[in-house]
Amino acid sequence: MAGADRIERLQLFLRELSPQARSMLIAEFERTLLRGEELGSADLVLQELRRLARDQREGAPRVGHSARLFFKPLEPFLVDDPGQHRHLGRISRSSLDMLWTWISRDVLPDDATAVDKIVNAAVLDGDTEKANYFVRAFQDRVAVALADQLRSADNDDKMRRRMLAQIGTQRAGEDVATLKCVLNARDGLSAMGANLPLQVGNLAAKQLDDCKTLIEKTAAPGSEVFLYSLLTVMNRLSAPWQLIRLGVKAAGSDTAARVAETPYGMAVNIVLSELERQVGELRDDLRSGRGVAVGALLKTIHDSARGLRTELNMPMDSSWGRALSGLRSQIGDTLRLEIDSMPGRVRRLLKPRAVGEIRANSTLDPTEVTETEALVTFVGTCRHFAGELAINEMTQRTFSELQQYLDNATRGLLEALRHATPNERSFRQSQVDTAVRLCATVFGRDYAAQLGKAAEIAAAGDRKAARG
Repeated sequence: MAGADRIERLQLFLRELSPQARSMLIAEFERTLLRGEELGSADLVLQELRRLARDQREGAPRVGHSARLFFKPLEPFLVDDPGQHRHLGRISRSSLDMLWTWISRDVLPDDATAVDKIVNAAVLDGDTEKANYFVRAFQDRVAVALADQLRSADNDDKMRRRMLAQIGTQRAGEDVATLKCVLNARDGLSAMGANLPLQVGNLAAKQLDDCKTLIEKTAAPGSEVFLYSLLTVMNRLSAPWQLIRLGVKAAGSDTAARVAETPYGMAVNIVLSELERQVGELRDDLRSGRGVAVGALLKTIHDSARGLRTELNMPMDSSWGRALSGLRSQIGDTLRLEIDSMPGRVRRLLKPRAVGEIRANSTLDPTEVTETEALVTFVGTCRHFAGELAINEMTQRTFSELQQYLDNATRGLLEALRHATPNERSFRQSQVDTAVRLCATVFGRDYAAQLGKAAEIAAAGDRKAARG
């Protein structure tokens, strides 16, 4: 089975899982990463799980059968972040609905209406071969029409402004150029994907040579399609940053200036662009407070920054060096906000409360407890990658502060539980339970188990006192 077909089967399988099953998979993958184990092909699963969780949270755009089949060649080049970010050769998934509306309304309205009717009927009849035949013919006509539109827009500024306004996406001109190029190169890129492994664990030696040969068989270096052949390879890499090795191979040197002189210098631009996209994704996930598998994303960002820095001889004052330095600063600034907020979040949950401050039979807010536990876990993850991301001192200081606070606070919480009145007992118990959960993350399960036993003894003492 071709690699693209296997990926599509995987996506279909994951979509059919329940949200709870997906969450369990994500949690297990995160634990695997933090143990220092490689995910291998499972990394592809984790990427898809992140996308599905984001679609579920934000509401993925719904498109009909015709549009879904029409945009299928674009799937390897779609990104899930907002369309205002510029990423080489990529289109935001959220832009597809507007592109389809523009094509159906302003580019080939009669053809679009006819193909939509035929394809919908064919899909309902289960005749996928017929549906695909008419969609391919429509793709060919659209590609020609888009080329005409772009030529006219290049020669007439008024027409260009009108076209961009009609499309309405954040990067309309680039979106149209990408769509036109991918449709024209559809068959070649599909054949290339079919000849690539489902996942390349390490782009080196024979696999590096094979990928370079396949790229140049699909597109001449420096041609319009060359960018998309590079992206096709990157999509199959367990470590996407390794795409830069094609540039080192082509230049016969790891010197950035030499790599930049070759057409494969574009590979470095792609990796920097992808790193920028991932940094934005991390920032958005953390701001939302509902990030999914951010530990895995942080590891990918860390590995990319380290790979660029160690495998390329890149002067800091070069354009690539400045770009990487700027991205590392953005990462540090993004993480600093989360790391600095963590001790305060923990103290708010576990601080001693006077009896008069506690409502009868109340408990800590379970959502706040879960979010704080996730934040503590995330800061612990940051410690693994702190050196490369220039946050080492900050993470060590914050985590030491948390360890000291938990060590001191738990004794007071146990004592408060031991002497709790019936009205305050549930709240005191929820604080101790939360402390046990956080200590499992910070000190390990053995420590948490001992604390849990101490909590049981304290609660038993409380019940005896109540009976007395």
